[in-house]
Amino acid sequence: MKVLPGLSASKPPKAGEMITQTTSTAYWSLTPERLFSEVNTSRNGLTPADAGQRLKQYGANTIEAQQQATAFRLLLSQFKSPLVLILIFAAIVSGIVGEWVDASIVLAIILGSTILGFVQEYTASNAVEKLRSQVTLKSNLLRGGQPQMLPSEQVVPGDLVMLSAGSLIPADGLVLEANDFFVNQAVLTGETFPVEKKPATVPENASLSQRINCVFRGTSASSGTAQVLIVQTGRATVFGQVADRLRLRPPETEFERGIRHFGNLLTQVMLVMVVIVMAVNVFLAKPIIDSLLFALALAVGLTPELLPAIISITLAHGAQQMAKRGVIVRRLTSIENFGSMDVLCTDKTGTLTEGIVHLDGALDTQGQPSESVLRYAYLNARYQTGLNNSLDEAIQAAAQKANLDISAEQKVDEIPYDFIRKRLSVVIANAQGERTLITKGALDKILSICTGLQSVDGIHPFEAATRAEIEKQYSEWSEKGFRVLGLATKSVDKQVETYSFTDENGLAFAGFLLFLDPPKADVQQVIIDLAKRGVQLKIITGDNQKVARHVAEGVNLPLQGVLTGSDLNTMNDEALWHLAERTTLFAEVDPNQKERIILALQKTRHVVGYMGDGINDAPALHAADVGLSVDTAVDVAKDAAEFVLLKKDLAILRQGIDEGRSTFANTLKYILTTISANFGNMFSMAGASLLLPFLPLLAPQILLNNFLSDIPAITIASDNVDPEMTGKPRHWNTRFIRNYMVLFGMVSSIFDFLTFGILLFLFRASPEEFRTGWFIESLITELVIALVVRTRHVFFRSRPGKLLLVSTLIFIGIAVVLPYLPFIAVFGFVPLPAPLMLAMLGLTVLYVLATEVTKKIFYSRVENVIA
Repeated sequence: MKVLPGLSASKPPKAGEMITQTTSTAYWSLTPERLFSEVNTSRNGLTPADAGQRLKQYGANTIEAQQQATAFRLLLSQFKSPLVLILIFAAIVSGIVGEWVDASIVLAIILGSTILGFVQEYTASNAVEKLRSQVTLKSNLLRGGQPQMLPSEQVVPGDLVMLSAGSLIPADGLVLEANDFFVNQAVLTGETFPVEKKPATVPENASLSQRINCVFRGTSASSGTAQVLIVQTGRATVFGQVADRLRLRPPETEFERGIRHFGNLLTQVMLVMVVIVMAVNVFLAKPIIDSLLFALALAVGLTPELLPAIISITLAHGAQQMAKRGVIVRRLTSIENFGSMDVLCTDKTGTLTEGIVHLDGALDTQGQPSESVLRYAYLNARYQTGLNNSLDEAIQAAAQKANLDISAEQKVDEIPYDFIRKRLSVVIANAQGERTLITKGALDKILSICTGLQSVDGIHPFEAATRAEIEKQYSEWSEKGFRVLGLATKSVDKQVETYSFTDENGLAFAGFLLFLDPPKADVQQVIIDLAKRGVQLKIITGDNQKVARHVAEGVNLPLQGVLTGSDLNTMNDEALWHLAERTTLFAEVDPNQKERIILALQKTRHVVGYMGDGINDAPALHAADVGLSVDTAVDVAKDAAEFVLLKKDLAILRQGIDEGRSTFANTLKYILTTISANFGNMFSMAGASLLLPFLPLLAPQILLNNFLSDIPAITIASDNVDPEMTGKPRHWNTRFIRNYMVLFGMVSSIFDFLTFGILLFLFRASPEEFRTGWFIESLITELVIALVVRTRHVFFRSRPGKLLLVSTLIFIGIAVVLPYLPFIAVFGFVPLPAPLMLAMLGLTVLYVLATEVTKKIFYSRVENVIA
């Protein structure tokens, strides 16, 4: 990672910002006692009353760039479209030359459209924020001498924060206590590996990477524990002061890329049409202002200007539906990726298995049940203060059930777990003051530090034959599905104040801990359902391959191939690209290898989801197209994920995939419906304007048509979706949309020109009657066609959503009565004779039938639609 230039914690703040929160800027050069005095706090932390006062004084511990957009900003954003700005300019010009009525109507319709879009987007935005608030990152604070888990936004200067492996660091502060505490701060300094943080005093001019006694917002704890005095929060932090540079745009999703390509296509068509129409109308000596407004109205008529609002509404509706199923969406645009996902990678624990781990046995070196081994394990699990985990909980539950009493032993020190050593040690002192180092962890890591073997008659040398017998027994247990940890002990010097991983040597192997996590009862059906939806399930786990294989076989997951971490170490990226696609089980892998597997699958054009909840899952969650975590995950995993599950369950994911695909389908419906109808109408108008001695529709009439047809389109977000649209992953296809637009647009144009002929030659309509008749026909056909093209089936065999159906019928009624309303003359409409109105309705029926025939032919020739 490239180090950001000019990074400094003392960078001057912007005017008006409350940045300085301590009297001394270089707090890292102060002693803890001096800093306690400066921030006016104590070793017991702030009182709740003091914390509340400081929260008011300094504000929430947030960065402005990440806060929700205000209503005013959302309203302004509705006017940022170049088309809207051009129309406003044209209306102003029209008013200057005396066309006040036209100018007023144009401005009124623009205002109506923007208010409609604003209301819908604002409502959707609020709904999503309420959902996101259900998943908050919390910090362990010491307030009034009592530990409290509070939202990280409430951290204030003077707080004492307890950090452990997996914690996201909420603000900048000074390390008061640390135990093998390592922090990943690459986001600020570019350092590849975690760096150790510990109490110290460093020079005032120390660079960011030299401040070994400080932690910074936005970084994360990799291992160990620490207590930190918070000094700077919010935008006063190093991260906050360079937030604009650090806040890198997330990778563009497939859906966002598709929308961008679609926008480019529309822009090209629109520019060509506007220039040609404007030039020809001026050449034919038609009024310049009318021609300008007409050409610009054509552009707006072609453009689905409510598309941003429709996307926001559809995504928000999808997020709300997913929340009902226990999935909280943290990044809206990722919903589309969720539906496009065709590979799901997950650990086995809690997804394929129950996630409720049981200690099946605490065994001595001979494989016999041992109370002393259970006691050692209980001491280790009870007194470790690092990462909470299900294995330690299982040990404590078993020990309490056995009524073990460890009150006579006291904890002296701890050597926390990390993912390199894969073991955890605590030092315990008994009533006589004798100290014992108790280490438990992955069996191979425990055996590597043992030189002796405990037995009933003492400690014996650890011979090669004994090690081979242990490894054989381990293999047999693994094949039966047991997860096996090793446990070892040794006596240590009573004079040592602190212990480190260098003391983990020369231990005596004491025994085994066997854990069992049975497969879920319903997981086999979930795997079948995912396969039916075109989603491959792959297991990526740090457990040994025999345990993982046993679980996979237990849930009938088809095993196409198995790769281990050792295999990956000897394999180049190109080889992995080919093998990853054909491999179902990856076992004994480390965090970086998990990320490498995800990237390899993406290289072979898969949309990859990854589900994880631990520190070691963060790199893979960042790399995946769809990052999934759970509400009980460590902070760094939740922060990296786009979706947070309130329950670790693959069945929830199955429902989430369906909802993601429904959201994509409904967004696509709006685009296909609007762009085909708009393209046809605008093409017809452009052609008619070249042939007729008058403009076929006036600019206000075009805009009114567009406005009235867009209102029912908003309800597409809640429309029903045909089962085949959720049956397999769907991807954006600009070529498909272009072909659809041209074909169905041409069908629309054929009926438009048929309408022109009937109006001119059969009814000999005046310009006002012509415009009124065609307005009615084009509006009704655009409304009705939404019910036709929303499905690949015959329209009456696919039930539309209630809101879509009702709103469409209402606006069809409005279209029919519109010419007879008393105030409508201001738009240039006139009442139509009954025969003419019936003719327009008859043409609409014929258009529906023709569209159905075209739809059948089109889909019969298209393979892998949107795939």
